[in-house]
Amino acid sequence: MQRLYDFLRRHPTWVDGFWALVLLGLSGMSVWSINGAPGPHHGSLGAALAVSFVLSVVVALRRLMPEKMVLLAAATGVAQLVLDVETTVADFAMLVIIYTVAAVGARWASRFALGGGLCAAALAQIRWPQQEASPAGQIAIAVFQTVPFALAWVLGDSMRTRRAYFAQLEERAARLEKEREAQAKVAVAAERARIARELHDVVAHNVSVMVVQADGAAYVLDAAPDQAKKALETISSTGRQALAEMRRLLGVLRTGEHQEGGEYVPQPDVEQIKELVEQCRGSGLPVDFRIEGTPRPLPSGVELTAYRIVQEALTNTRKHGGPNAGASVRLVYFDDGLGLLVEDDGKGAPHELYEEGGADGQGHGLIGMRERVGMVGGTLDAGPRPGGGFRISALLPLKPAH
Repeated sequence: MQRLYDFLRRHPTWVDGFWALVLLGLSGMSVWSINGAPGPHHGSLGAALAVSFVLSVVVALRRLMPEKMVLLAAATGVAQLVLDVETTVADFAMLVIIYTVAAVGARWASRFALGGGLCAAALAQIRWPQQEASPAGQIAIAVFQTVPFALAWVLGDSMRTRRAYFAQLEERAARLEKEREAQAKVAVAAERARIARELHDVVAHNVSVMVVQADGAAYVLDAAPDQAKKALETISSTGRQALAEMRRLLGVLRTGEHQEGGEYVPQPDVEQIKELVEQCRGSGLPVDFRIEGTPRPLPSGVELTAYRIVQEALTNTRKHGGPNAGASVRLVYFDDGLGLLVEDDGKGAPHELYEEGGADGQGHGLIGMRERVGMVGGTLDAGPRPGGGFRISALLPLKPAH
């Protein structure tokens, strides 16, 4: 049944043709008497059948060429008046074509159809008056017969307005979707630039440490070989870490250059998360902070990512959690990575606000979190909690996945 419905929607002319045949058959029966002669007040049989055929064609082609069909229907109506072919079942096509041009036709055709429809009943009453009716009764009959023509036009014009309204809504939705995609791309580019600058500072700091250690090793190489050996080991481990961060840095699209003349400083790490939690507590946000597992040194990129995720999550809790919201931060050291779980019990913000970067549009939200987590090869899961509030869970591996 659904296939038949879809087929008919794709081929509306076939449907119109079927109803045109039905209308032609009913009209032919109405103009032909039982004795095989024309009925009373129908003029000649040939003229009546010709009018019925033409009006059936109007119904069949109404959606293919509505403007031409309304002119053909008007010409047929004039021919009926001239040839004295009284109204038949085929004249129902007048209502159909008036509705069609009001719904899908040109504006001039719609106005023409309205004027013709309002005049049709009066002209028919003048041409074929009701002998038994008084003048007032004939006027009442003409007015009553005009109502269907007016209703057909009103219904068609309403359909035109409704289609235009839905088309406008679809266009607006498509435009908003494109704008949202463009804003998301801009946010991603800006966040990548920010991450690139931070990783650039991480690498520069590591290289600075290597230079200091190398100078110290050279200074105590003869006097204290053990200290020189320890310095060389530090240089080796720091160099490997710098190379790893450099690989990540090269994978980030950087849109701006670092300001020259400034001093490179180490970026925040996991140890500073405790200071961040204390700052939040001082601002009035209760935060439960726990560390599970054995803390150990992590790659600078992983530590920076963990710090930024916790910072963004607690910021969103302060902005959207409400006056009585509380949060919890849990760090879990695994053998192969670091786990993060940040939850709050506030009213929370809609998931879309996190994706778009906050209500003011100035933050980074989940866009920045995903970029950072993806940079170190981790996974991120964020969304509303079943009991209220918001939860952000991340797993940061020690070695990025290839």
